[in-house]
Amino acid sequence: MNVGLIWAQTLDGVIGADNAIPWRLPEDMAHFKATTLGYPVVMGRKTWDSLPPRFRPLSGRRNIVVTRDPQWVASGAERAGSVAQALELAAEPWERAAPIAAWVIGGGEIYRAALGHATTLSVTEVDWTADGDTYAPVPGPTWSVTEDKGWQSSVSGLRYRIRRYTR
Repeated sequence: MNVGLIWAQTLDGVIGADNAIPWRLPEDMAHFKATTLGYPVVMGRKTWDSLPPRFRPLSGRRNIVVTRDPQWVASGAERAGSVAQALELAAEPWERAAPIAAWVIGGGEIYRAALGHATTLSVTEVDWTADGDTYAPVPGPTWSVTEDKGWQSSVSGLRYRIRRYTR
């Protein structure tokens, strides 16, 4: 099964602070939506909780939430007790037959647990320094950059680039 991980990070790997993204990058949000729309998305419960209520569940995507709490329930979400179980759920037929079976969308603990299952990474690098408490996994030597859209300027004033890795 092909699994993708998608995230945005600072150059030193920060992806979050206090359960939020510490920057505003509308172009990355548009990239995230275009990339994940029509696919199952796998996220941790903290990531689910960090989504503004009006965006939960993420529309046009099957929302699978990993939590250790067997009693956890949320409208529009499916509960999984582990990343492995979430990926099994995501493998079931849904809307879109495509090269990626599911996109893992965070957070840090879920990314680290899913990295061994992944075949594709979509990483937006933000040229900015931020204090954070959550970091992206570091792709090892088996990963290669297969697409780099180059540095661009956001309407927010930040520089960013979107890179795709495969192995």
